[in-house]
Amino acid sequence: MPFITHLTRRAAALGALLLATGCTSLNQLSADVSTYGQWPAGRSGASYAFDHLPSQQAQPELAQALERAAAPALAQAGFRPVAVGGTPDLLVQLGARVSRTERSPWDDPMWWHGGFGVWRQGPWRGLGWGSTLRIEAPRYEREVALLIRERSNGQPLFEARASSEGFSSGSPELLAPLFAAALADFPRLGDNPRRVVVPLAAP
Repeated sequence: MPFITHLTRRAAALGALLLATGCTSLNQLSADVSTYGQWPAGRSGASYAFDHLPSQQAQPELAQALERAAAPALAQAGFRPVAVGGTPDLLVQLGARVSRTERSPWDDPMWWHGGFGVWRQGPWRGLGWGSTLRIEAPRYEREVALLIRERSNGQPLFEARASSEGFSSGSPELLAPLFAAALADFPRLGDNPRRVVVPLAAP
């Protein structure tokens, strides 16, 4: 019973932590952003088309999901999709990944708390081994990447990456705000990485 009671308390505490985390991030997303490149001074209003890698061509549904997520951020930064049948000024490559991390007990030598000593349950008393279970929720790292190149010569002009982490995968809902964070400072560069906070779209 003491072990079960302790486990129940730990689970309740974990649930409270998850609830608190969800409440604080309901309306905004905080992401670590890194940007590189040299955008031509005074250039704006360029048209673009998405450039697909062979692996993306093999999974068109996933590629289209990325494009839908990135399109609002590109529009906010002043880019426009090329007209059907037209020739774009720029090519845009996209990427995204979500990594799940389960904490191993060997990461922390104090993860497994146990000891040999005196135990008592009910009227009985004697020697035994006591232990407690530590609950660790899995964490997810979400990251998007974007590369803008000159179509005419393939020169890279601007690269951006944005990442965040939390207790849920959050995809695909978090892809759009992650792209928004990646392009929030466009075309300015800054410290890498730096924290950028963007609002989440209303459900």
